[in-house]
Amino acid sequence: MKLKNILMVTIGMLFTHIATSQEGLPIYTDYLTDNYYLIHPSMAGVANCAKIRLTGRQQWFGQDDAPKLLTLSLNGRLGDSQSAIGGILYTDKNGYHSQTGAYVTYAHHLMFSRNEIDLNMLSFGLSAGFIQYKLDETTFLFDGPDPIIDGIVQNESNFNIDFGFSYHYLDFYAHGTVKNILKNSGVNNDIEITSNLRRYLLSAGYVYSKFGSEWSYEPSVLFQYKDGTKESSIDINAKVYKQMNFGKLWGGVSYRTSLDGAEFLTSSGSVSSQRLEQLTPILGVNYNQFMFAYTYTYQTNSVVFTNGGFHQFTLGYNFSCRRKRFECNCPAVN
Repeated sequence: MKLKNILMVTIGMLFTHIATSQEGLPIYTDYLTDNYYLIHPSMAGVANCAKIRLTGRQQWFGQDDAPKLLTLSLNGRLGDSQSAIGGILYTDKNGYHSQTGAYVTYAHHLMFSRNEIDLNMLSFGLSAGFIQYKLDETTFLFDGPDPIIDGIVQNESNFNIDFGFSYHYLDFYAHGTVKNILKNSGVNNDIEITSNLRRYLLSAGYVYSKFGSEWSYEPSVLFQYKDGTKESSIDINAKVYKQMNFGKLWGGVSYRTSLDGAEFLTSSGSVSSQRLEQLTPILGVNYNQFMFAYTYTYQTNSVVFTNGGFHQFTLGYNFSCRRKRFECNCPAVN
């Protein structure tokens, strides 16, 4: 194995633990590009429009075998009912690991307000899908046969489910989701820790705006906890919106930090540790029924493969739109 590949695998495991393969759909900051449905199944059909979102992400731009992700999602209401459906297709490659997945979602939305002016809605969503994992061992036999390496492309398919809820009250929202509820060990089923890929997500936010103003502001947070490895992280986000004649301009920034440190050896031989820290600016535009967004992630850790080169693009289209029903600053709903 080349030294470059060893470094990529080692550093990728240590400092991109949120994005590692074999955990289902990786969680980056694409949910902030009008794409909460990617991580919360209860957000299917929440908006007054059906939505299509296509996202492409490339990490460590210019490096061979660097992590890359492509997602396609669709969600919308079933007519005028309180039910909604959605679907997600994705492919994710990270070094020698890759995965391809497909999910279908059913969501139900309960209105508690006496009319449609005041938003007060509780939503539940359930996603079920299959994931095919691959581990390419064909280049592992660099120094002769190894009894624990088969030298082939390992394949394994697993079924799993996600369940979550969302609550919207006027300009406030909160989400909670449990991902990978079932035991799902991927191709590494001989490693005990990979049999538990359960992840807990909690997020909340509020949209502020003065009456009649074209500007609105949205602070939010996302907390993640990985049950199998006891790792946790938090995103602190801030977005701003500007209403335009053609639609809306928006942007923001997201700061992600892990709450656990990864240990490593320094050049002097001593043991040190550092936490994952990422800063991601976001820029987007809604033009009539179309949406475009770009994010760039900068990793601020001192020991990394590279600090930058994390590019992500999102294209979206809204259709079957109904009238805006609620008097609120709620871009994910109206």
